[in-house]
Formats: sequence, structure tokens, C-alpha cells
Amino acid sequence: MEISATGRLEVRVTASDVGKRVSVRRLNDPASKGEKFTDTVGVLASWDDGVLLITRRNGESVRIPEASLVAGKVVPAAPARRRGPAASFEELAHVSSRAWRPLESERLGEWELRAASGFTRRANSALPLGDPGLPLPDALEAVRRWYGERGLPAYVQAATGAEGTQELLCAQLERLGWTREVSAAVWTGALAPVADRDGGGGVALSRRADEAWLARYQRKGLSEVALEVLGGGPSVWFATVPAADGGPPAAIGRCVVDGRWAGFAAVEVDPALRRRGLATRVMAALARRALDEGASAAWLQVESENAGARTLYTGLGFTAHHAYHHYRAPRTAGADDDGRR
Repeated sequence: MEISATGRLEVRVTASDVGKRVSVRRLNDPASKGEKFTDTVGVLASWDDGVLLITRRNGESVRIPEASLVAGKVVPAAPARRRGPAASFEELAHVSSRAWRPLESERLGEWELRAASGFTRRANSALPLGDPGLPLPDALEAVRRWYGERGLPAYVQAATGAEGTQELLCAQLERLGWTREVSAAVWTGALAPVADRDGGGGVALSRRADEAWLARYQRKGLSEVALEVLGGGPSVWFATVPAADGGPPAAIGRCVVDGRWAGFAAVEVDPALRRRGLATRVMAALARRALDEGASAAWLQVESENAGARTLYTGLGFTAHHAYHHYRAPRTAGADDDGRR
């Protein structure tokens, strides 16, 4: 907090600091129990009608009455992490998008509109990297129209929590009535340590997802569209640990190699065989293949409530880089559940 020469706390944040990372302290409601003050650090997304809107690293928006402020200042961007590979948000956003390609895409300025007949939000959402070439309300209306023409709900994927992420856009989407439905995090780590976690052999690698692999994949009843999405990407590998009884595989995984990056996804283990190192074995085999193709860094996506996956990835040296969120367009009068009229 900012402290003046006289030892008093000072508020050194103004409405002109919108878009900057700030740290503020506010006085809590006297009627509430607990601490007298609350500290909040995040991006100042707006300051309207006497209320500050601050977006934290995890994407949570906090509204703070101006009258409750007792101290505040602009703070530097979060320091670069010292573990794992250096990476900007924009680089990872492009890499992760190439690893999960839609069947159809179109540019809206620098935004990318992506569609794959509804198979996953990642392949059926607008990726807003840069300027759409229109005022935001007009751009969002164009997004709604594009997805409506395809019978799909309109989603925008936006990120928070790292330098260069989209806290301001998230706040604007919420202000315009878009609802955040799903959040996850992108984690990064060095690739070689993953490959070193051998854990034994028995992992078969393939360029395509065969029937055995699909029998373990959590999404059932896959269409040809889904198979095309799964098989899309610069250099895609599928890993399978066969079951001892000839049934669905004991474990599977998917990896996309893209330059220096290897992206892991669909790492799944038979529930009856968990905590036996199978997921680590799958990732190690895929990591060795990615190293052979020249990759050195790794990334993956994990939902915040998946505690088991987070424990596994932490043990393999991964750390959180940023969070991303899918915002759904507000329903309009006369629209059905997919946003169509």
C-alpha cells in the first residue's frame, strides 16, 4: 500500500489508471465479521459511477465502492515465472488454438471465428486476439450472427492472469450480458523432465485415434467431425496402454507437436487403475516422441476442479501460466436455446 511521508495510507489510483494492474485496500462493512480491511490485486477494468471493477488473475471480478478505499497504487506486472519455459500469452494462445483446430474458421479483423458442429467450446468459439476491426458491440453482434447461421450458440474465449491477457475484455463482455460458463487454466513446463519419468514401457503410439483409443475417450458417440478435430494439428500423436483383459485401454493420451511446443490432452485412465503411474507413463512416451521432433517445452489445459490432474501435473513440473474462460452470448427475445431465432 502507498504510505505518505506522514505515515498515512493514500489512494494513488484514479480512473485514468483503467487497464493497469493495481493493488487496493478497502474498508469492510462495519456490520460484517472478520478482518477490518480487504486487499485486492488485479487489473482495473473500469471505474464508473463511483465503483471500481477489478479483475483478478483467476478471472474473478470484484466490485469496490470508491468510498470504501483507504489505500491504492498502480503495481508492476506480475514478474516472469522462473520455472518452466518462458512464453507470452499470445504465443500460447496461438499454439493451443493450432492444437485443436475447427473444421471451419473465418477472420473478423484479427479475431478468429471457429466452428466444428458443436464439438467442444474450444473449437466452437471466437478467439479474440487483436482488433476485430469494429467497435466491440458491433463485433459481438457479428459473432452472434456467424454462429447463429450455423445453429450454434455464440461463445468468446478470453483469458486472464498473465501479462497481456484480456481482463478488460472479460469485464466488457460481462457488462454486455455475456455469461462465463466454463473456466480452465493453461499450464506450462519443461518437456525433458516429463520424458525422463519413464515408468516402464507398454505404451503404443499412433498417428490416428483407433477404435481402442476411442473406447477409453470420455466423449462417447463421436462424430466424424470430432474425429477430424482430434486428428488435426501440426504433428499429432495418440498414446495407448492396452488393457490386460483385452477391454478398453488402461490409459490413453494425445499430444500435438508444434515447433518448440508439445501440447498434452485427453490423458485418461481407467478409474479402476488410477494412481498406478499410468498417466505418467503415457505422458513420458509422448514427451519422448515430441523431443525427437525437436520440441523442448510443454503445455496443457486443466479445469480448476480436477484436483487429481492438478496434482499429477504439479509433480511433473508444470505450473499455471494463465486462465481462460468461455463467455456465452445473452439470449435475445424469441431465440431458442442455441441463440437462434
